[in-house]
Amino acid sequence: MAKSKLVLEYIFDHEAAQPNQVFLTQPLGGGQVADYTWAQTLDQSRRMATHLKSQGFEPGARIAILSKNCAHFFMAELAIWMAGYTTVAIFPTETAETVRFVLEHSGASLLFVGKLDIWEQQKPGVAASLPCIAFPLAPKNSYEGWDAVVARQQPLAGRVDRAASDIAILMYTSGSTGTPKGVMHSFGRITLASENIVQDINSRIGKVEEKRVLSYLPLAHVFERAWVECSSWVDGKTHVYFAETLETFVQDMNRARPTIFISVPRLWLKFQHGVFSKMPPKKLDTLLSIPIIKGIVGRKILKGLGLDQCLLAGSGSAPIPAELIAWYRRLGLNLIEGYAMTEDFAYSHNSTVAINEPGCVGVPLPGVLVRISEEGEILIKSPGQLVGYYKRPDLDAEVFTEDGYFRTGDRGERRADGLLKITGRVKELFKTSKGKYVAPAPIENRINSHPFIETSMVSGVGQPAAFAIVVLGEEVRPKQKDPAFRKEVEAQLTQLLAQVNAELADYEKLQMLVIAQEPWSIENGCLTPTLKIRRSRIENEVNTKLDTWYAGKAKVQWA
Repeated sequence: MAKSKLVLEYIFDHEAAQPNQVFLTQPLGGGQVADYTWAQTLDQSRRMATHLKSQGFEPGARIAILSKNCAHFFMAELAIWMAGYTTVAIFPTETAETVRFVLEHSGASLLFVGKLDIWEQQKPGVAASLPCIAFPLAPKNSYEGWDAVVARQQPLAGRVDRAASDIAILMYTSGSTGTPKGVMHSFGRITLASENIVQDINSRIGKVEEKRVLSYLPLAHVFERAWVECSSWVDGKTHVYFAETLETFVQDMNRARPTIFISVPRLWLKFQHGVFSKMPPKKLDTLLSIPIIKGIVGRKILKGLGLDQCLLAGSGSAPIPAELIAWYRRLGLNLIEGYAMTEDFAYSHNSTVAINEPGCVGVPLPGVLVRISEEGEILIKSPGQLVGYYKRPDLDAEVFTEDGYFRTGDRGERRADGLLKITGRVKELFKTSKGKYVAPAPIENRINSHPFIETSMVSGVGQPAAFAIVVLGEEVRPKQKDPAFRKEVEAQLTQLLAQVNAELADYEKLQMLVIAQEPWSIENGCLTPTLKIRRSRIENEVNTKLDTWYAGKAKVQWA
């Protein structure tokens, strides 16, 4: 039986076949960029691999990367793999406490420190005894720099052979449900998942001269790692651009003009709110209802977002309101929703041209098996399935069924045509004093579709009825001190509450909407690095206020 081709072999093939093709484009600040061809990328990686091998770490040693997305993240990962080691990427927004936990739990032998915004807060989490190397875009530090290391090394020669069973990546989950867990992915499984991702993309966009993507979602997250980094390595025809800062995001988008663009619901909603800040929703809706100008208006808006050349747009990581997908499709953007997890290397479900519906997350991708348990939990077998949890055989026993299906923790329903609908998290279900379970996610999606709302959380464990905390949109918050505007907000949200409750069963109906005092963020601990809400954290913070809120008569209250 012929040996399967692995991801490193694809990379070596691209290095040989198209050495002068630009692969990575890195902003340097002030409008300047650095382009790296396949030959230049591999030359740097090979030199760093020589250095890593010379350190004498054990085979499969864990080498960590703490960095925002940049070209040297790609280079470092290749160097780690070619040196015979395993990559551990840490979210660039993590606290010192989590950085310390991941480094210690993984037993990291070395850390690459890269492009970061809060390094001074994170630095205490890095042991003084841990060897560190700084990327060129790293903040000020005392470590030896990447350029100095590669300048004195010879490139590692030849084609490095890694076994399919070798662990390539140790991915730590973002911790929305507790302590981060280390998910082990092997070379064989990430390659198979990446090959299938490339085939899926190609089947949707056809033959194009150049695929362009903007890498800005955290590479420490599986979504970006699989659908941008690893798929570009397998494909060989993708030009990867990197974002510089949040402030330059529009310029970064216009530089890349991505043909493929993936994001998360929170950012798709933010883009929409940005459009609404320039054109009222009712006026835009009217213009999009006129056939003769609908296309012109849609193209103009997409061009402003940098998405006018986008052939495929995807949303994942969390549920997205069906109305938001429908809105983007009216503009002419082929936005589809998918569903996957860290544990299946982001390879599970996606919508197709023939089978799709806003509110559903698609059908199983080739090679994926799915069923719904008697309790309503989604069970999946995927080509990208994890090998197991690092140092946690107890968790392996919990998450796999006897016949090898992974227990996702998500509740769902399947239609006759195979479309999957996520109805909530198994552990997020809660009971009010009425004794029936409430699933928060579907209700939150209804609330989040309102233009005044950035995000929301439905709760109410043991209370007479559920309630929702809402965070006002970025464009709305500066006006909330104006008494007249506060009345408008209250009127709008009172109407929203009535509309949402009209669609819910009696035991699901919300007693009130409570407006949060400040936006939820990664920094204040209310959001994970992938922008999921930390329910327990928020519930603990508002616990002492619940009696007052429930005693109040207003349908909309200010926290």
